[in-house]
Amino acid sequence: MSNPPTSSATDQQLVAQVLGGNTAAFGQLMQRTQGLVSQMVSKMIRHPADRPDVGQDVYLKVFKNLAGFKFQAKFSTWVGQITYNTCLMYLEKKQLVLVDPAEPEPDSAVEEGRRAPPPLVAGTEYDPETALFGQNLADILSTTIEQLPPLYRTLIALYHQQELSYEEIAQITSLPGGTVKNYLFRARKLLKHHLLATYQRDDL
Repeated sequence: MSNPPTSSATDQQLVAQVLGGNTAAFGQLMQRTQGLVSQMVSKMIRHPADRPDVGQDVYLKVFKNLAGFKFQAKFSTWVGQITYNTCLMYLEKKQLVLVDPAEPEPDSAVEEGRRAPPPLVAGTEYDPETALFGQNLADILSTTIEQLPPLYRTLIALYHQQELSYEEIAQITSLPGGTVKNYLFRARKLLKHHLLATYQRDDL
């Protein structure tokens, strides 16, 4: 009977344990990468009902190809590659686009008459009104990100939420580093455009 994996075990040690027949070690690997996988799937797959099947397919592929992984990259990066490619296959099957190459870039200048949200200045006392405004803004940001194309949503999540480098994102998506930077720039620009329009319309 194999010993249960410890939380201090490295990814390489856990992979070796899985290949030696310790299925509990694979559960540990899943726990370490499920945040990345679930976030990528949620950003690339718009329909919530389809996400569990895609996530399950990701880990089936990880398990099936584990013996061929030689740690030329971080384990999480490799899992990210499988996740990205699995989502791409889903989008192709559903005939959905990852990003519209003909999509016009929004003007980066703030149009006259639009007012930006007032800055939030941290004080020494809790201000319920400021906290509520901050929560409203966070909700708008989250909602607006979901309106972006799947690739833009994914890049924003990987860079700003998962805090991955351009190089790591390039490895995951198989996009050149310059393309990753360009797409992120366009994604932020489009997000800012939508946020300003939403803020003006709702008059928060």
